[in-house]
Amino acid sequence: MRAVIQRVSEGSVTVNEQTTGEIGTGLVVLLGVTHEDTEKDLKFMADKVSNLRIFEDEQGKMNLSVKDVNGKVLSISQFTLYGDCRKGRRPNFMQAAKPDFANDMYEQFNELVRDQGVDVETGVFQEYMKVSLLNDGPVTLILDSKV
Repeated sequence: MRAVIQRVSEGSVTVNEQTTGEIGTGLVVLLGVTHEDTEKDLKFMADKVSNLRIFEDEQGKMNLSVKDVNGKVLSISQFTLYGDCRKGRRPNFMQAAKPDFANDMYEQFNELVRDQGVDVETGVFQEYMKVSLLNDGPVTLILDSKV
């Protein structure tokens, strides 16, 4: 499982001109699933997203999590995170999970983050989405559950 995590002041996602998710302070999480992912990967990623200390405290140090700042998560399924661009000019997506498995893992990830006490807004799986965000910092991190 792979995620691009962006600390934001605001974020939203629209599908067919309809807003499906919108947050203020929080994290925009682009989440990619591969066919090898397991429950262990889900738990790792949900725990990291919920508890990463990337928000500033009173001294300006990154010491607070999204939970600490009462922020929200805008979660977007993103199969292109598993695009392999090493050969040719077109990405190869063979490492991305098949849609049924990927959607199930994506939904479980969102529930695990909610179980940690974080509100989660989402896009719509397998739909063309327009994501808007105001990156705060900017702070952008890449997480991979496989090390």
